[in-house]
Amino acid sequence: MNYAPRSTGMSYGPDVPSRPGYGSTRRMETPVAQGRWQGYGQPPPPVQEPERRQPPPPAGSGAPPKPRRRRRLGRVLLIIVLAFLVLIGATWLYLELNLNRVAALSDYQGRPAAAAGTNWLIVGSDSRADLSAEEQERLATGDAKGQRTDTMMLLHIPDNDTKPTLVSLLRDSYVDIPGKGKNKLNAAYALGGPKLLAQTVETNTGLHLDHYVEIGFGGFADMVDAVGGVEMCLKTPINDPLAGINLPAGCQELNGEQALGYVRTRATPRADLDRVIHQREFIGALTDKATSAGTLLNPFRLFPLIFNAPDAFTVDEGDHLHNLPSLAFAIGGASSGKTVTTTVPIGGSARTSGGGAAVVWDKAKSTKLFDALRTDQPVPQEAIVDAPR
Repeated sequence: MNYAPRSTGMSYGPDVPSRPGYGSTRRMETPVAQGRWQGYGQPPPPVQEPERRQPPPPAGSGAPPKPRRRRRLGRVLLIIVLAFLVLIGATWLYLELNLNRVAALSDYQGRPAAAAGTNWLIVGSDSRADLSAEEQERLATGDAKGQRTDTMMLLHIPDNDTKPTLVSLLRDSYVDIPGKGKNKLNAAYALGGPKLLAQTVETNTGLHLDHYVEIGFGGFADMVDAVGGVEMCLKTPINDPLAGINLPAGCQELNGEQALGYVRTRATPRADLDRVIHQREFIGALTDKATSAGTLLNPFRLFPLIFNAPDAFTVDEGDHLHNLPSLAFAIGGASSGKTVTTTVPIGGSARTSGGGAAVVWDKAKSTKLFDALRTDQPVPQEAIVDAPR
């Protein structure tokens, strides 16, 4: 018998469609595989995408800078400030350690007691010891031997609001030199150096000197050149071959060589009296320019000035760099009228033991001058004796 299978309505052939769940050989796609979830159990966790950093805001958008950039800017500023402070400290230390010092001020029996204010003795030395033959010829200093003083000034800086006073001490002043008798004031320096000169000034003025500063020929010229020259206005021309200058009338900028000749020349109608006025005017203008913003903010002037200063100045062994700013500002005031300038009043003339001509201080007027300085009082008008050039 031929037993044929009974038709069940189901087909196993590939060309016969079938319905799911009724023996179909095709695998049914799951809802997850189809990307659809229809509530069968719990859904899978969502995929976390990595956080994307936002680009920095464009320039000019007004958005505040990020904290990291602010911190970086702060570090840069801190480094700049620290570098600047280190530079200042190194420069200060260099100058402090390299200043020339000499024993100029010392105690002795009968020395005037310290009083109000601060007193400086300012000396311009004509020593050629540190100048070569070529430099002596260039600066027209001559070949004189030994040490003398071309300039002597007394600066009083008060402790109150009274103006500072800059007093010229004529080199030919006839004074008592301790242990040497009577002679010209500049002879004290030649006979006993800075120490005897300082003692002579204290003895004859009754003022206690607190500080001493000296500048030589070469250092003076170098300082002038370092600041780019100093402008002076001459009412009359000056022609002095001995000082190496031939200057026309009018305003002009003097270099180091010309400046040195200008403060040394006696080729004027009043000779030494004009000379000390030139010295005060010029040293005031030089100091004023050296402390100006145009010099301090210009490295091409500031650094030559700094490196020339130790060779230019000699101070007392008890003086320090921090003593100099008040000196500089007081001297600089001479060119602007903030500092009173005068010469010790002259009362007559005399002859030295060697037959040289000397000048004698006016006792009454000079006493008023020095008493005013000792007590921090304004100098009486009758003790200010400089006449116009």
